[in-house]
Order: sequence, then structure tokens, then C-alpha cells
Amino acid sequence: MKNEAWIAGQARNDTGHWRAPTLSMRWWPVFQRNLLVWRKLAVPSLVGNIAEPLIWLVAFGYGMGMLVGQVQVNGQAVPYILFLASGSICMSAMNAASFEALYSAFSRMHVQKTWDGIMNAPVSLDDVVTAEMLWAGFKALFSVTAILLVMLALGISASPKLLVAWPVLLAVGITFSCIALIFNALAKGYDFFTYYFTLFLTPMMFLSGVFFPREQLPAAVRAVADWLPLAAAVELVRPMFMDQWPAHPVRNLLVLLVYAVVAFWIALALTRKRFAA
Repeated sequence: MKNEAWIAGQARNDTGHWRAPTLSMRWWPVFQRNLLVWRKLAVPSLVGNIAEPLIWLVAFGYGMGMLVGQVQVNGQAVPYILFLASGSICMSAMNAASFEALYSAFSRMHVQKTWDGIMNAPVSLDDVVTAEMLWAGFKALFSVTAILLVMLALGISASPKLLVAWPVLLAVGITFSCIALIFNALAKGYDFFTYYFTLFLTPMMFLSGVFFPREQLPAAVRAVADWLPLAAAVELVRPMFMDQWPAHPVRNLLVLLVYAVVAFWIALALTRKRFAA
């Protein structure tokens, strides 16, 4: 009888973990707390987030760009450095959000036990996870804004449509922060995140049209790549660098939205389960 009661209780708990998110504005103080802590480390954090993508841009954009010349995008020839810049800024949003929602969030959740301290106040776990998701998206936006200013200074693009690309990049950061929080909930240590970067993010970078047109991929691989969140982000942002509007904005925005909503729900359920254990 005890075993049956325990099993029934576990079944109810598992169902409870997957309930709809409980959203409120109590995530805002948690967001502010992260912002205040980050301000003390803003400069080294910014340098770390923008140095690597700028090195990629200079090395491949100017170095390989001299060999490649121009790339065909939707029947239009564009300089390779413009092609690379429009893809790499999406990659930067992905990486910045992922690092924040993995290493920093895991430190606050597991190592420093900051989340436990926060939840002693009238703040729920749902509020904390929501704040972490939005904070990682903000960090990504801050990083890509700095990178975008450098690109403008280099004269890579001067399209006024880049003002529209800015909120799109925020959506990209939020999407990948939701995905990363799934792995944050599953992780036992920092080494676990290697699987996420090696098996998920790195292949996606090469399949999503960041470094070369996706038309070069085999048809079967292209069919899968078309539905990747990074590919949707590149399809939205790259035309704006070319002073054009995306060909399929609704489809690509829906791809990002579906990934964000589903991933956030899964991440929240797994985090609830972790804290209930």
C-alpha cells in the first residue's frame, strides 16, 4: 500500500512539474539584481563577448573574403564580409545568451545557491527562471549592439533597416536562453555543457548559413537546417544588412517563437523537478 501511494504521489508531482508557467512581475527584482551584479564586471564581460566574433569577422571576412569575393544571396551578389557579418551577429546572440543561461545561471542556481536565497522572499521559482531567461536575452542584446556598432564603424552596412534587426536579435537571444536553460536544469556540473556546445550549437553554426549559403548543403540536410532556430534568425537578419526585407518573416518569427515557448516550458518543468527532488 505504501508503494502504491508513493507511486501515485510521484505521478501527481510529475504532472505538477509540467503545469503552465505562473507569470508575474516578480521576475523584475531578480532581473535588477543580476544587472547590479553584472555592472561591476561589465567591461571584462563585454570584451569577452565581443572579442571572439570580431576576430572571426576580421580573420574570415577580410582574409577569406579576399579569396571568395562575392556570394550570391537570393540572386544578388554581396561582398563576403557582409554575408559573414549578417550571419555572425546572429551567432553572437546565440552564444552570448547560451553562456549566460548556462554557466552564469548554473553558478547562481547550484554553486552559489543564489536562487535558494531569492526564493526565501515572496518570489517563486517560475519568477526566477523567467528572470534568468530575460536576463540572458538582455545580455545577448547588449553584446550584439556593441558588435553592430563596430560593424557600422567599419562600413560593412549602413542600412536603416538594422533598427528593425535589433529587436529581432533580442528575440534570438531569448530563444537560445530558453533552450540553454533546459541543459542548465539537467546539469550536474559545468562539464555537462560541453555536450550542448559540441553536439548542438557547433553543428548548427555550420548548417544555418552563417559561413556559407545553405544552398550548398545536400537536400536532405537542407530540409533539416531550414527549421533550425539559428537558420531562422539568419534568414530574418541578413536581408536587413542588405537593405531588404526578409522574404518569409512570419514563418521565421514563428520558428523562433515555437522554439522559445516549448523550450521555456520544458526548462521550467525540469527546473521544478530538480528543486522538488
